Amino acid sequence: QAYISYSNIAALTHLAAKSGWDITSTLDGIKIWTHEEGDVLSLKVEMKVKVPSQRAFLLLSDFTLRQQWDKHFVTCEVLQAVTEDEKIYYVTSAPITGHKPKDFVILVSQRQPSKPGEPYIIAVKSVTLMSVPPSSEYCRSEIFCAGFQIFSDSSSSCTVCYFNQVTSGVMPYIAANLTGSSHSIEDTALECMKFLE
Repeated sequence: QAYISYSNIAALTHLAAKSGWDITSTLDGIKIWTHEEGDVLSLKVEMKVKVPSQRAFLLLSDFTLRQQWDKHFVTCEVLQAVTEDEKIYYVTSAPITGHKPKDFVILVSQRQPSKPGEPYIIAVKSVTLMSVPPSSEYCRSEIFCAGFQIFSDSSSSCTVCYFNQVTSGVMPYIAANLTGSSHSIEDTALECMKFLE
């Protein structure tokens, strides 16, 4: 368990530190970058939010609140509180036309900064739990690496960066966005900012 949680945080930190991000859009305090490597597309969404970083961290690390701002989350329940900083959740998401709804079993690991200037980290990856086998009702999907880094800008504002390493399972949700035919990433980011503020 310690290894899985460490690798969860390390994978997100490694993704965030990669060079070669291309900015694809800027709008109302939101910036979106992409990073391509082979058949892996990574996404970074940066939001400037008028709340203290500690508050953003508390709100974003509780995934049961996520339906309030992310319409892709239909249900979210805690399956297991592994430690104070690690929880395993079961999430279902809305179906895309012509597809079954998806479900995910995810580990969410959170870390507070150990020294000034470091971000708060909330890392997400899929895990396998014998007690929650895939069901015929849903298409079991996987998150390789996703999460948030939250940097303090002042006592009342912070920068929230959301990362997602996009796999074919998540691709339909964002493909339309990157080609300009949908603004779901911006819409979700705006909802997230409203929720936090």
